[in-house]
Amino acid sequence: MSKTASISLAPSSAFFGRLMASIDRLLTASARIAIRNGDLPRFGL
Repeated sequence: MSKTASISLAPSSAFFGRLMASIDRLLTASARIAIRNGDLPRFGL
């Protein structure tokens, strides 16, 4: 007889949305600074 336990992981969509928005703001700010300095912005993480 085997005993198993399952854990339900339900990440909060509000937290995930805030995290993605923060990353987006960071990348946008970085791209704006790069463009202002005359460099090509790096895309992605």
